[in-house]
Amino acid sequence: MNEPLRVVPQPTVSPPVAEPGMDFEGLVEAEHGPLYGALCLITRDRAEAEDVMQEAFLKVWERWDHVGEMADPTGYLYRTAMNLYRKRLRRASLVLRRAVRLTPPRDELGEVEARDAVVRALAALTPRQRMSVVLVDLLDYSSEEAAQLMRVRPSTVRVLVSQGRAALRRKAGDEE
Repeated sequence: MNEPLRVVPQPTVSPPVAEPGMDFEGLVEAEHGPLYGALCLITRDRAEAEDVMQEAFLKVWERWDHVGEMADPTGYLYRTAMNLYRKRLRRASLVLRRAVRLTPPRDELGEVEARDAVVRALAALTPRQRMSVVLVDLLDYSSEEAAQLMRVRPSTVRVLVSQGRAALRRKAGDEE
């Protein structure tokens, strides 16, 4: 009893088609799959396609009083989705151009050399001058705040900073 397998044709179910006068839920039901598929092909990213689709449905829903009366609400939905995707591309392109233009190449060796030069220059100062210069000039403390940290008077901090800066200028002049 070996009968050949018979293929039983499955009834074809066509997705609902958005028509004029359809309510918003009907539009979503009819166009969710096709719009998502089209956006997946265009964006080449499922998450991006989902985001654009949801944003497009939201824009259409916000204007449903007007869009629901249109002869082709599906066309409006697709046009909205494509405009949103192009807007995202333009925005990403602009951000990328700004990011590339604004960040000069990082000179790591130069940073190390500069840090070493600062450490060597500060080493020539007395410990109190070094502490006051670091607090005031590098960490931007006021002389009053630095004085509290160092447990001296603010005028003492100002004198130490002045002496430290003068010593650093002399050292820089000697090296040139």
